[in-house]
Amino acid sequence: MTAPGTQAPDREDQVAIAALHARGIQVTDIQALARSQAPFARRTTPWNRRLAPGVSLTARTAELGDGHFTNVFTLTIDLDRASCRAASSAAGFHLRDLVHGAALAAVSGTFSYISDDPAYQPAEACLDLACRDGNIASLPTATKPALLIHRGRPLVCTLVATGTLTAAGHTHPWTGSKDAQPPHRPGHLAVFGAANCRVRYRDDARTGFLRDVDPATNTTPRTHDALDCTVTPTTNGLKVTAVHPGGGADLFAGAFILRAHQPWPSHLTNGVPIHVTSIDTFQTQDLESALSLGPSVADAAANHTWAWDQSLGTSPFRPTARYARTLLALRGSQLRLQVLDGAPLTSTFQGATPQDTADLCTADGLDPAHVFHLDGGQTSKIAYSRDHQGPDVVGSLHYLRWPSPAEAPFRWRGLDGRLLRSALVITAPKEPR
Repeated sequence: MTAPGTQAPDREDQVAIAALHARGIQVTDIQALARSQAPFARRTTPWNRRLAPGVSLTARTAELGDGHFTNVFTLTIDLDRASCRAASSAAGFHLRDLVHGAALAAVSGTFSYISDDPAYQPAEACLDLACRDGNIASLPTATKPALLIHRGRPLVCTLVATGTLTAAGHTHPWTGSKDAQPPHRPGHLAVFGAANCRVRYRDDARTGFLRDVDPATNTTPRTHDALDCTVTPTTNGLKVTAVHPGGGADLFAGAFILRAHQPWPSHLTNGVPIHVTSIDTFQTQDLESALSLGPSVADAAANHTWAWDQSLGTSPFRPTARYARTLLALRGSQLRLQVLDGAPLTSTFQGATPQDTADLCTADGLDPAHVFHLDGGQTSKIAYSRDHQGPDVVGSLHYLRWPSPAEAPFRWRGLDGRLLRSALVITAPKEPR
């Protein structure tokens, strides 16, 4: 029966309600989920599923104190029996779409730019380093941990934001713009990108808030001696597609921006090809794919998160902030990907604080300094294969697509979730080594 003062659900909402009921989630009004997500605050029944030899997915509930709890979904991969790759796309994808063929599972990837303004988006939404199919898509602006698929194997390390590149055949050293800059030297370049943006939050009567950036201020700093070169991927590789004497380049216009100081190299002109040759101590020819990671669980608990905070808006690592979390740990040949689930519009199931997360890692026998954040919040999700039944998902089942235009209804998208720019994909077992 429809409650007084509400409209009967339309056909799409009826289908969504039936799908939720089939999962034991008792929802009667999809539109009401924009105000309360209480039906999702349910402790999971523990289970363990073997997806393939060397790949398993488990579920359990963890109590967090004061009545708070989270549901913990853990994907464990033996890298001697299965493979992991980092997938990223400027156009974006849904996680379930990656689970087909040899792919057994996929987990939401690292932090990307998110805004509620569709008219102003970055050309490359991945924040800091992204390498796809052996091609550099964006460079790091700050020293951060990163996941590299290096010579066919996953490697997690702190990647210093330095390296080398060539422009029209001339070699240049480069440094991330958020790191301490060396004195201006001829030929030395600084890297800017979408990770330099500052996300702002504004109140909204219907959705609660809107987040975006101010295009007028979303530029490189203006200074008379700087030459900023916007670098964009083309069918023939990276090229300079605009030059800005004096700075003021739009941070979202290309994959990244290279800044030179006077005397400006004469070959840094429009159309010049750019080839990144190294990042930190790694030769790019040895990288199949790569993504910058979020902070370690230990650093997040200690509030050492300056390199992420402005580009994420309201920091998800505030000491009292409860969010769903996605975590990555690599120990020897075992890769562990984990979701700590939560729905923000509940009283006891909003997710875990940074300290909660550190405590859970310690209880599982993991050093929080060697466990790293992937994108969390409403992005936290694992998709996995159910043999011939198609892919299923865990995490973020409360997710709603916000209305656009403003008068349109909210739509439940708990199975697809948010459009992602990066993910980790686990593929079918290999023969044991």
